[in-house]
Amino acid sequence: MSWFFIELWSGFSGIFIALANPSAWLAWEDRENLMRFVYYGASSELFFATLSIFIGILIAGLIHRPFLWGVVRSIEFGQNWLGRFFAWAGLVMVLQQVMVVFLQGLFRESAISFGVGDIIFTRDVSWWSEGLKLYNAMIVALCVAYTFVQGGHVRVDLFYAGASFRTKRVIDMIGSMLFMMPVMVIIWLFAWFFMWRNMITPPVSATDNLERLMTRARAVRWNIETIGFSPSGFDAYILFKVLIVSFAGLMFVMAWSWFYRSLLEFIEGPESEGKYLDKDRLGDEIAETAAEIH
Repeated sequence: MSWFFIELWSGFSGIFIALANPSAWLAWEDRENLMRFVYYGASSELFFATLSIFIGILIAGLIHRPFLWGVVRSIEFGQNWLGRFFAWAGLVMVLQQVMVVFLQGLFRESAISFGVGDIIFTRDVSWWSEGLKLYNAMIVALCVAYTFVQGGHVRVDLFYAGASFRTKRVIDMIGSMLFMMPVMVIIWLFAWFFMWRNMITPPVSATDNLERLMTRARAVRWNIETIGFSPSGFDAYILFKVLIVSFAGLMFVMAWSWFYRSLLEFIEGPESEGKYLDKDRLGDEIAETAAEIH
């Protein structure tokens, strides 16, 4: 217990130290700063720093409930905005697929070029075809939290549906604390180093401590992955690694919001269910009923 509270205090104080010295971890022209960023990006210090923020917001929100509602509304607004924006990737994906089919199948073009003035971007048709997977990944990784806010995820209501209002809120809080947050932390830990191993060399791993990374700082150099599955195929697969990290971060914050909302609704009662919730209107009564059921 003493270790836990010492680490919690260290994480809390570390936030102010990091904010007071941004050049110590953001000025990447100094390779030691880059290695600090890599290390602290998936460290126990970062975990306890985020935990201290979570607890601090919770305590402040219990003292002043409108503040906690403000946090919930802010997180849900951000997730909704992000999801609605990147949902357009589905349209771009369809248009690009149509373009590839017509230019390759009908006009037998081997490359597609886009440009403005003297700036021209040219890639083989296979590059554009393989790149369609990126749009699908954007929708999956960046719209999943938005789908959660909208209630579009699939539930397994074995006993949840028949439970009382406050029992449901307790289940939601337990689910966010014991399932969502831990799983997102695990995904972040794996994805963080998976991403950086494809961005710098020599490669880093989760077992490297700060001292070891500092000794290797002089030798580190950028080596961003640009290898495709085919000679002229899509070569920006590093973006998929970035999307995995983004997914974990967004869903971790979503778990915070879900816990806070469930707690507030538990305290305030059934009349607060869905309070301030910004849900999309489909304009189709049958579709909206189906969405409510699922």
